[in-house]
Amino acid sequence: MGSSIAYLEFIMDQLSLLDDVDYKAMMGEFIIYYKGKIVGGIYDDRFLVKPTKSAKKLMPDASLELPYEGANKMLMVDEVEDREFLENLLNAMVSELPEPKKKK
Repeated sequence: MGSSIAYLEFIMDQLSLLDDVDYKAMMGEFIIYYKGKIVGGIYDDRFLVKPTKSAKKLMPDASLELPYEGANKMLMVDEVEDREFLENLLNAMVSELPEPKKKK
C-alpha cells in the first residue's frame, strides 16, 4: 500500500522537538533517522520503531508488527499524538542503536 506524504509530515511535525531527525524514502515507505541512526520508519501509515530495551520499557503493551514481508518485527507506536512521549522515546532508544555503517 505504501505510506502517505501527509502521514510522514504529521510524524515529522510530531518529532520537531528533536534536533537531527531526518527521513529517507524507500519503496513507498519512509525510514526515520535520529542522530544518524535508524530508529524506525513509517510503514503503511504506521509509525514503527526498533524493539530496543528502552522502547519495550516505555511501551510495554505495544504490539509487534511486520513493517513488510520478510522484515524483523518492530514496535507499533500508538502515542503519536504525544510529542513529549515521542521525544523521550527516541532519546531513550538512540544510545541502544548501532552506529551507522561507514560508506566506502
